[in-house]
Amino acid sequence: MTTQAEHERAVVDAVPTGLFIGGRWRPAASGAVFEVEDPSVARPLRTVADADAADALDALSAAHAAQESWAAHPPRERGEILRRSYELIHTRIDDLALLMTLEMGKPLAEARGEVAYAAEFFRWFAEEAVRIDGGYAVSPDGKDRLLVMRRPVGPALLITPWNFPLAMGTRKIGPAVAAGCTMIVKPAEQTPLSMLMLAGIMAEAGLPDGVLNVITTSRPGAVVEPLMRDGRVRKVSFTGSTAVGRLLIAQSAQEVLRVSLELGGNAPFIVCEDADLDAAVDGAVQAKMRNIGEACTAANRLYVHAGVADEFARRLARRMGGMAVGRGTEPGVEVGPLIDEDGRGKVRELVGQALDGGAKALTGAESPPGEGYYYAPTVLVDVPADAALLHEEIFGPVAPVIAFDDEDEVIAAANATPYGLVSYLFTENLRRAFRISERLDTGMIGLNKGVVSNPAAPFGGVKQSGLGREGGRAGVEEFLETRYLAMPSP
Repeated sequence: MTTQAEHERAVVDAVPTGLFIGGRWRPAASGAVFEVEDPSVARPLRTVADADAADALDALSAAHAAQESWAAHPPRERGEILRRSYELIHTRIDDLALLMTLEMGKPLAEARGEVAYAAEFFRWFAEEAVRIDGGYAVSPDGKDRLLVMRRPVGPALLITPWNFPLAMGTRKIGPAVAAGCTMIVKPAEQTPLSMLMLAGIMAEAGLPDGVLNVITTSRPGAVVEPLMRDGRVRKVSFTGSTAVGRLLIAQSAQEVLRVSLELGGNAPFIVCEDADLDAAVDGAVQAKMRNIGEACTAANRLYVHAGVADEFARRLARRMGGMAVGRGTEPGVEVGPLIDEDGRGKVRELVGQALDGGAKALTGAESPPGEGYYYAPTVLVDVPADAALLHEEIFGPVAPVIAFDDEDEVIAAANATPYGLVSYLFTENLRRAFRISERLDTGMIGLNKGVVSNPAAPFGGVKQSGLGREGGRAGVEEFLETRYLAMPSP
């Protein structure tokens, strides 16, 4: 009988660990490799090929060579490839989820949820592939006919983060395939295995050689910059930190690339005095603890009306304090490890600074003993206004609760950030819901909901939370150019 450890090893060992270029697996030209770590035990999980700039340019050459034929590929067949990929993902959901848990740390049940969510992007964009249209019009003076056509942008560089290693990939790959763009995918060095497995699935689904190329590297800056400077890349899509996003915008200027960026967040979670408190606590747990708090959409500042703030904080502390912490593969575990020691160290520092400033912890505020990068779910009250964790992403299971007295006060506080990805609002008053929602300066709002992500909806933010949208009808638009053809009237 196979043990759990043997099963885990078999799943990990089945994943190709080379570079995927031009439809073939190959080692890095230098032969270099780097280690992928299991954050639950702080030990190496697998080694993968460590690409350099020459490998990246080989991947770009493969994408460039395939672009013309792929752009001419029938839209229906592009959609069918995505549909077959969607179906294959569901046949491998258990292995993909286990792989994600081992390389990233999230509990297995949550990893299964991400795999299903990731697959939905392929189903959605499979249907969008045949709905790309144009237009025909008579010019106002009647002398010309005006034809508008859509065409793929061209080879795209897709850079994905470690916190949602599969879903952030399919959210970019799906519309690129639907639009007829070839691509080079650079997954995060912490979590490349999920993307490598996905590349094999898409090849099995019939994706032509060179359309999808995957390069893994421990030196992202040295690999990405030459691609950005090469005129054959025409589009870059990045999910990650605002600091790196700014750098990519600067690098994209030389070749005037189309840019889509989904960057940092500092999400306010507002609970009005008339809110359903049970629903608000449930929503807060979802918005805060999804992905162990390591999400740009995570509730970062919980503003609760003074009339219900104490009760809300007590209920939230009871819920979060009762969540099981441990290795994501263990039954009943709800909170896995953070991604690495740097991530945990940042959470410790932010909580420590808030406590030194007068905040009180109702639960948590400590790291459990033992191996792995764990941090206990934490609820803080009496948080000083200058605490750093109110002004930057926590990226961990920490919920600071701040009391407020009136709408103007909480709206001003919610908007007092350079970020604008998502807000959450809980109220039973419809007029108040619209009134506050219209004044919140974010790209998305969860009204009486703790999760806003949906493949059919445009995901993205304003201000320093990014440019462009992913998902929904807007998602494929990011990979299309508009061409206008003028001709004389017949």
